Amino acid sequence: MSEATSSSGLNRRQFVRAGGAFLFAAQCPITFSRKAHAAVGGSMMNSFVRIDPSNVITLLANNSEFGNGAYTVMSMMLAEELDVDYRSIVLEAAPTTPEYYSPLFREYLTAGSVTTGSTFMPMRTAGAKARAMLLEAASRDWQVPTDELVTHGGQVTHAGSGRSSTYGELLETIHRLDIQPPETVTLKDPSEFAVLGKPARRYEGAGKVDGTAQFGIDIKLPGMLYGAIARPPVHGGSVVDFDATDALTMPGVVKAKAIRAGVVVLADSYWRAQKARAKLKINWDRGANDGVSSEQFYRDYREMAETPGMLAEDIGDALSALEQADEVLESVYEMPLLAHATLEPMNCIAQVEGATCTIWSGTQYQSNDQEVISRFLGIPQENVTIHRPLMGGSFGRRSSKTADYTVEAVEAAKGESVPVQIIWSREEDIRSGHYRPLFVHKLRGSVDSSGMPEAWHQVVVGQSLMQGTKHDPNYMVRGMDIYSLDGCLQEPFGVFPYGTSYAIPHHRVESHNAPKIGIVPQEWRSVGHTHTGIAYECFLDELAVKGGVDPLELRLQLTKDHARMNRVLKVLREKCEWDKPLALGRGRGVASRVYSISPIAQAVEITVAENGDFTVDRVVCVVDCGFAVNPLGIEGQVEGGVAYGLGGVAFGNIDIVDGEVQQSNFHDYPVMRLPQMPKFEIHILPSDEPPTGVGEQATAPIAPAVANALFNATGRRVRRFPLSSQGFNLV
Repeated sequence: MSEATSSSGLNRRQFVRAGGAFLFAAQCPITFSRKAHAAVGGSMMNSFVRIDPSNVITLLANNSEFGNGAYTVMSMMLAEELDVDYRSIVLEAAPTTPEYYSPLFREYLTAGSVTTGSTFMPMRTAGAKARAMLLEAASRDWQVPTDELVTHGGQVTHAGSGRSSTYGELLETIHRLDIQPPETVTLKDPSEFAVLGKPARRYEGAGKVDGTAQFGIDIKLPGMLYGAIARPPVHGGSVVDFDATDALTMPGVVKAKAIRAGVVVLADSYWRAQKARAKLKINWDRGANDGVSSEQFYRDYREMAETPGMLAEDIGDALSALEQADEVLESVYEMPLLAHATLEPMNCIAQVEGATCTIWSGTQYQSNDQEVISRFLGIPQENVTIHRPLMGGSFGRRSSKTADYTVEAVEAAKGESVPVQIIWSREEDIRSGHYRPLFVHKLRGSVDSSGMPEAWHQVVVGQSLMQGTKHDPNYMVRGMDIYSLDGCLQEPFGVFPYGTSYAIPHHRVESHNAPKIGIVPQEWRSVGHTHTGIAYECFLDELAVKGGVDPLELRLQLTKDHARMNRVLKVLREKCEWDKPLALGRGRGVASRVYSISPIAQAVEITVAENGDFTVDRVVCVVDCGFAVNPLGIEGQVEGGVAYGLGGVAFGNIDIVDGEVQQSNFHDYPVMRLPQMPKFEIHILPSDEPPTGVGEQATAPIAPAVANALFNATGRRVRRFPLSSQGFNLV
């Protein structure tokens, strides 16, 4: 269920926060080149729009589609200003050139739940400029004023003379008269919107249902070989030597060779490559991680949490306030390593021909992959061409700074005369992938005479994403990784222009970057909030209980100065019937977060059996993501985000013993199943703010909301996750 979303009063100004760190409704260069007219299949109206004489309109999309709805919202934005049906637009991945880099990241990167916000103005501007050129062509050709012309359904019409032409038919006039795009255009007022703000079905949805959609794993090229990689049993291990004699006698097997990831077997089918891989005899150097364990990480991190860390925030004087408090509440929250577990595991096709390389890869991070490959092969970056198909999920995994699965394919293809496809098995994905880092949070707090939080002291310990692989100074502040702290600071920090939305008088947060452990960390949907959200929202509940204050009322009091979040919480209280009593064995919990500017809050209802089995019966979600470009898409993202976060908190866990990952597939690393899904109520608040993110938002609050509901139902507080490790099993 979705509330009606207002389409009036939208402010189209550029939306700038925190010194330009997050720029929504940003302008991309909408360029026009004479060379573009030679483009195959039509004429480039600007960087993003191509029209051919048969009136086919193509959008060059500079954001990846991996279930995030990027293709749908971008098509809607273009269609609105170009006056066409968004479903009639053909989508094509834009080239990996700076012209198409994200105005936020200044890279060719789809991440951070910013696609809608960062393309809202560029896509509309591209459509409006193309429309202006078409109107100018018709006006000059027909000798009528442009204000007498109307565009609709890919045609320009003049009612007075009865003349009409398709956009494609006007291309000749544009070329003949050398019509250029205008410097500026007037965009539609929101009151005129016919596409934006209306529920729209996913652009690529039908193809996913009927099987015609092509993912990276589906691509077949002439003469292509398939590679299966035998990987070391320990992260960071390497090959000493290997014997492939038995493997090479098998039908269809072409070659076996050592690469940095292990030993790759090349064959004429993936099935044969897999079977031959099992015949390899490999002597492994297990490396520095032989003998490490998750339990040792927890012990080490707990010890670090007892020591002063780098100071991230110090509002008031939390240490003195805690010393003077009559009673101090103390808790330690522990969050495990988590796999991404995408439905389509990692895969890539590479073909290396002399000083050129062509890639077919589902990636979020095209410019990075292009750069890494060029360095690896020692060829110019512009000689690396990346073709980007649809992706069967990513959740951050396909934005690897190391470009690991892409480089593996390039290395396997190097020296071969044909394309090579590397496909990860599910076991490789679980055992050898990149993970959400393990974190420990130590918290101390006290309440005032009214029961409200007065002092808060938090020490965060975990592996840094930026130090782990990315080495991006923009995300390090005074030596601290902002993704280790995002979601537990009250004030802006680094490039993040938003805080928790809560106002606690004495608030101190410290951070320890845990030593590198040889296990590659990676962003996981909602990034820092995956652990800070649990620690912060659950400990906030602990303080509410300590002070005898209703948990939702406590949040309403703490967000008085954050108008958008306060409004979200007020609507949530009404919609979830917060004050309605629940039967014995049932519980209700709440959590709220601000991610990519969008405030979101969730209330959940659960039922718990005596043996610890529980069901999540109902999730009520209220979100303020600014102007809702596609309400139906927002609902889908919220449902998917809840499912992903719920599965992670319920049973997500990568456990390492003697250096080896113990999980291997969905039987011991479960994901959410349809019978486990709760009933949803999604309320999108009307807003005249520019659109902001929603792709990762819903993942953040569901975990602490469920944990708080379990306490409400049973009186047991979970502080180590997943819930299944503490005897609570989602059924």
